[in-house]
Amino acid sequence: MYPKLLFIGGTEIVFILFIVVLVFGADKLPEIARGLGKGMRTLRDATNDIKHEVTKSAQESNIVDVDAAKEIQQEINKVKDDLEDFTGSVKREM
Repeated sequence: MYPKLLFIGGTEIVFILFIVVLVFGADKLPEIARGLGKGMRTLRDATNDIKHEVTKSAQESNIVDVDAAKEIQQEINKVKDDLEDFTGSVKREM
């Protein structure tokens, strides 16, 4: 099962793309997509840099125990999996 992207279905995406083509024209779409891709990549890189600096600073100050954080993340993932199994069975019964 695929997760819904912002609760938008396939027909809505096609309609939005149709409007974008009407407004900007087909020749501008690659340029717009390229710009959006670069912007998203820049944002992701900046976020990763900030996360890395915060983690590095916390480790140097002995504020965060990396092993404890990993254990907590594993427990969270385990609970998510259990919850997904439960909600999956509930959805099938409906």
